[in-house]
Parts: sequence; structure tokens; C-alpha cells
Amino acid sequence: MQTKEVAPRASVLIESMRDIGYSLETALADIVDNSITAGSSNIRLFASTDRASPQIAILDDGQGMDSDEILDAMRMGSRSPLEERAQTDLGRFGLGLKTASFSQCRRLTLVSRKNGCESAAIWDFERVAETDEWLVEIPDKPEAIPWADRLGESGTLVLWENLDRVVQDGSSDAIAHFTKRVDEARSHLELVFHRFLTAESGHRKVQMFLNERPLESFDPFHSRHPATDMGPVECIKVGAHEVTVQTFTLPHPKKVTPDEWERYAGPAGYVKNQGFYVYRQRRLIIHGTWFGLARQTELTKLARVRIDMPNGLDADWKIDVKKASAQPPYQVRDRLRRIIETLGANSKRVFTRKGQKLLSDNRLPVWDRIQNNGEITYRINPNYPMVAEFASRLSEGVSADFLRVLEVAGSSLPMDALFADLGSSPNKVVGNTTSDESLHSALQAAVKQLKDGKVSLVEIKEMLQFVEPFRSNWERTEPFLEQLTE
Repeated sequence: MQTKEVAPRASVLIESMRDIGYSLETALADIVDNSITAGSSNIRLFASTDRASPQIAILDDGQGMDSDEILDAMRMGSRSPLEERAQTDLGRFGLGLKTASFSQCRRLTLVSRKNGCESAAIWDFERVAETDEWLVEIPDKPEAIPWADRLGESGTLVLWENLDRVVQDGSSDAIAHFTKRVDEARSHLELVFHRFLTAESGHRKVQMFLNERPLESFDPFHSRHPATDMGPVECIKVGAHEVTVQTFTLPHPKKVTPDEWERYAGPAGYVKNQGFYVYRQRRLIIHGTWFGLARQTELTKLARVRIDMPNGLDADWKIDVKKASAQPPYQVRDRLRRIIETLGANSKRVFTRKGQKLLSDNRLPVWDRIQNNGEITYRINPNYPMVAEFASRLSEGVSADFLRVLEVAGSSLPMDALFADLGSSPNKVVGNTTSDESLHSALQAAVKQLKDGKVSLVEIKEMLQFVEPFRSNWERTEPFLEQLTE
């Protein structure tokens, strides 16, 4: 049998490699992976918004590379995904540096310093197009490359030029759009590498900067807040490896400040950010998904689950080149399905606990909650003291008309608007302000009815603290109550 080599055309394949699906933020995260794997403690990102020649650079203080290692790093597929990797290795296919960079620019420069020696290599799309060969350029003066003078005793610089996918032209609008995308990339890196940006027990801290501004860790679980409900860590065996799972239920909006509530919602909101957060060697791979095991609903929007997997399970989890997609193996899926059931119930309780307490303690509800044939409706309670007292002073015909008015008002609740407002801005949904006159009148009617029912003054006070509109206006209600009970 004869064999013939059929090598890919360099000019065609290198262009095709640009469309794997990276965004600016996922491409930058892939480069940062290499810096962390190289043992870096400080990673600096630079974004030059010069109209004539915008550039992006990633500079680290890792172990660096010599001239042979530089060329190997620039090789397509420098390492097999089947190779066993060190636990600290965030790489996958040996393609990340090239595919991530090519997705954003047409000229990639790599400069590295190791043992006092500086080496560099350049992938230039124009050169590859001209020669149709896999030829990298070796610059004569690496020190003249932008930001190369900032390299320390050891470290690596990745430079992106000709950013045709990021900046289409040099107009002010294009540069403004570029700046906006860089800011979005900052937020992405603060989330993806949040466990490196904090000093987790047993791991070194990595500092990152964007244009000299430090990145701040964003913990999506709000794990340091006292109102966050954290479950125990559970281990799931997958072959010779372990996957750990821990559940989190974020605090109710009443337990956090408005700024905290907005921050932890994220740009997509709580509903879209609920679900599993999968980490590979502490680096976030994918988040905001239930993997088809459950639906994203309003009542489970505070539920988040942290899953930690080792890089030895990459094939089982189907980790892609961008390290932005994953699928749990069947051994893990079954356990996750059971975890969801428990976690979903817990998240729902955070929202319904307050309502349940009012239902159990509130003997004078303004609104009746009626459950019938699987449906829940609300109506104004005709026996509420203020309502009943007013109706008793009306003639029979007018009283009937009044109750019909209440029925129409109760059936006209704007349910869709309430649901949307509570879902997007729960802290901003408040009740109408009650005047002193109305509050006093309602209190008189309530106290009279309760006293007629032989309820003690102590019980009256305890009960009214759970009844609207007194509960929300207790500072004003208490002095009125003292006057009435004297």
C-alpha cells in the first residue's frame, strides 16, 4: 500500500482557524491560562486604543521560554490532549495560544525571557499568505517590540497587532466600541479567575492588572455573606478521579444592599445566572446552566452549584478548545439531578418563607389567598376590620355595591407586571405610603374587632406586628396603639 503526504495549505488553514468561536474575553482568558500554568504571580494586560495601531498585550512573570520552547509554543498542536498533564496545567489541546490569538488579530508576537536570554517569534498572516508555508518570523531585536522592555528576569509577552476582528477601522466610534469590549473582558476575567485572584487555602494568589488597574475577584456564590446558605461538599467518583460538588443559595434581596443585589445578578440577571458553575483546576469553564436537567425559573434563581473537576477528566466532560463548554459524564449527571431537587426547594424557601410566616401568623389579612384546583388567586378580604366596619355603616344596597367594587379591584391585580417587576427589581417594589389618618382608622377598627373577640392586649400587639399595613409602618403604629390600649 502506498502512502502520500497531504499537507494542509497554510494560507487556507490559518484563516480557517480564526473561526473556532472565540470572543475577545474568552480569547484573553485562554492566554491567561498559559501564564498561570507557567507559574506567574503577576499578569498584566494592556490595551492600546491608538487609532492608527490599536494593540493588546499580555505580560507575565512566569518561568519563561528559550528559543526552542518559543518555536514549540508557536507550533500548531504543540501538545496532545491525550497526554497526562500536571494538576496546575490549564492547557488542553496545545492550540490555545494560536487559536485564541488568531481569532482576534492578524499578527501574533511572542517574546520570552529565560535564564537571562530573550527569544521571540512572530506569526504574520500576510507572510503566510504570500508563501503559503508555515513560516514564523524571528525578529533581530526582540527588545524593540512594544512592552518587551517590561519583561522581568523571566516571563513572557504575547502581543496582538492588526486587530481586524476587534477594531474594524480607526474611527472614534470603533475605538469607543473597542474600549467597551475591553471593559466587558475585565468583568469576564474577574469571574473566570476569581479563585486565583483571592488567596484560597493551599494555593498561591495571582494578581492581574488591566492597563495598570488591578482586577478584583468576583465570587458568584457570595460565599462570605452571612445570609448565603452553603451546603456540604460532596465527592463523586469518576474512575480514578473525584468531582466535588457544593450547593449555594444566595441571600434574599432584603438581606443585601441594592448595590450587592445588582452586582450578583450579573448583566444577564439572576434567572440566567442560576445553575451549575463548572471549574477545571479552579478555573471557571461554564456557568448559568442546568445541563438540561432542570428549567431556569424565577423561584430557583438564587440557586447556584459549584462543581470542581480535575483536568484528567477533560475527555469525559467534553471540554472544547476554547475551554468555554462542557458536558457532565453520566456518573455525575444522575447525582446532579438529585441535588437539583433539594437545592431548588431551598431556593424557593428563601422567597416563600416570609410569605409562609405571614400566612401562619396573620389572622387579619387584607388579602385572602385562595387555592383551588391547582390555581392560586387573591382577593380583598371583606372581613378585614376596616373593610367590615365601613361596610356595616352602609345601607344594604350601597354595601352590596361596595363589595362588588372590592371584587373588581381584587380581580384586576396586574399579575404580569408584578411578576416582571419582582423578578427584575425586587428591592424597588414597595407598597403605597399610608397616611397617618388612614393608619389610625385601620388600627382602631382592628383593635375593636380583636377586643370584641376576647383577644388580650398583649396578643393584639404581637399579632399586629405581622399584619399589613401595620407591619411596614410599625414605628408609626406603635404610638397609636399605645393610645388606643390606654
